[in-house]
This record gives sequence, C-alpha cells and structure tokens, in this order.
Amino acid sequence: MAIEVTWLGHSTWWIETGATKILLDPFIGGNPAAKVESTSLNPTHILISHAHYDHIADAVEIARRSKAIVISNYEIATWLESKHGIPGVMGMNLGGKVHLPFGSIQFTPAVHSSSLPDGSYGGACGGFLIDFKTVDGKHSDAEFSYRLYYTGDTALFSDLRLIARNGVDCLIVPIGDLYTMGPEESIDAIELIRPKMVLPTHYNTWLPIAQDAAAWVQAVHQRTSARAVAPEVNSVLRLEKNVDA
Repeated sequence: MAIEVTWLGHSTWWIETGATKILLDPFIGGNPAAKVESTSLNPTHILISHAHYDHIADAVEIARRSKAIVISNYEIATWLESKHGIPGVMGMNLGGKVHLPFGSIQFTPAVHSSSLPDGSYGGACGGFLIDFKTVDGKHSDAEFSYRLYYTGDTALFSDLRLIARNGVDCLIVPIGDLYTMGPEESIDAIELIRPKMVLPTHYNTWLPIAQDAAAWVQAVHQRTSARAVAPEVNSVLRLEKNVDA
C-alpha cells in the first residue's frame, strides 16, 4: 500500500492512504496557485501548523462541511471551537503526540510567528512529524512503516537534527525565503534532517517568494543524499511504504 501526496499550491498538501485523507494548512480560496475548489476536499483530518491566513483560510469551511478532526496548537483549536463552533478539534502543544488509527502525529517546534486572522494570539508555530503505521487500513504491530516530516513555516535551526533523530522518509521543507528559510538554508536543513526524499513548499505563490525549483532540485542532489522532487500543483506523488513482513 502506498501514500499519495499532492501539492495543492503554496503550503497546502493533501496526503492520502487508505481511508485516511489528511489536509495540511488549508489555503485554497485566495491562493493564486490553487487549482481546486475547497468544496471538492473532504478530509478525515485537517492539520494546521500555525494561524497565519495563508495556512488557515479555508479551515472553518472545510472542517464544518467534512466533519474532519482538526489538529493544531491549543490556541487555534480553541479559536475554531469557540469562535466558529467547529467540533472535533484537538489542541496540542509543542512536543506533544497524538495516536490515531493510522499511526501518530507529533507537533514539532518551528521558528516563525503566528497570529489569527482576527488579530488575536495564534499560539506557537509548529510542524508535524507524521508516522504512518497501518497496512491496508489495519493497525500493524510492526515498527512505523513511513515517517513524513512537514516542518511548517520555519527558519533554519539546529534542533531539526534532534527532531529527525529517528529517521525521516519524506521531508516537506519551505524554500520561498523572505518569510521562511530560502533555498540555501533549506539545503542546510536537509543535511541536518537527512531524509530519503524531500519536497519543497511555500514558494512561487507570489513574486516575493518566487524560486527556481529545478535549480533547487539540482542543488539538493549535488550536496545531499536525499532524492529531491518538485511536483507540479495537483500532481499526485506516490510514496511507497516500507511494510515489515
């Protein structure tokens, strides 16, 4: 069984395996890079790394319609529940982990700012370390078969190595610069994390964060051991799972 990952533009990702459908940082409406309508997305889980509009814009509409479990920091979860009546929210804090039928999600530190669309405090900014531990929809007693690390919006910081100490199969890292780390710092992050595969995010949405993805892929291959892929918006990338027999 495989994990299918689709870049929906900017920092919005769709991750699907079996019955599990994860939507990361939903920003569809107002996203000039998006090629789907938010109404076409029916996730089982919505993960929000921080409160900036370009990561949370469509969370209320999608969560209310899909009844997805929303996982984020405590402040965002409380805001969604108290201000918008969203059920099924799960508030976390940095370093915490939640176990789910498909595996586990850990909320990891990121170096960035965070404020909600109404200007209120958005809590800590983070990323997600997602361990998939299912085989054909059934819980496995084997070790985690696939580990994906979405760093969220972040600057380069040395603890990335510690967060990834148990290995990362696929890394999603920002390269846009200005608001996050840029291409050069992302190479340093890849060298710290040492993933098997790396995908870029948070770039080419607007001119200030425009980057040459092909040049970035070449640099990753020249300077690290990771396999770099820069998918087109809406293209499906199949990540094979290493399932223990």
